[in-house]
Amino acid sequence: MTQTEMIMAYMREFGSITQWEATKEIGCLRLGARIWDLKHAGVDIEKTMVADRNRYGKPVRYARYSLPQA
Repeated sequence: MTQTEMIMAYMREFGSITQWEATKEIGCLRLGARIWDLKHAGVDIEKTMVADRNRYGKPVRYARYSLPQA
């Protein structure tokens, strides 16, 4: 199974994926590139920017990718 296929399976099972989840669960260090591959293969993917704080209390933002709810 390719990383792209694993990312699709992960999103189907858990609803969405972030870079941290992709790295930890799949070993994918370039989630944005794999999302690009999926989009250009015709898969509709939504991107939501999440605002959070890092371990030092500094504000950070990251992308959460998901499949649209049908």
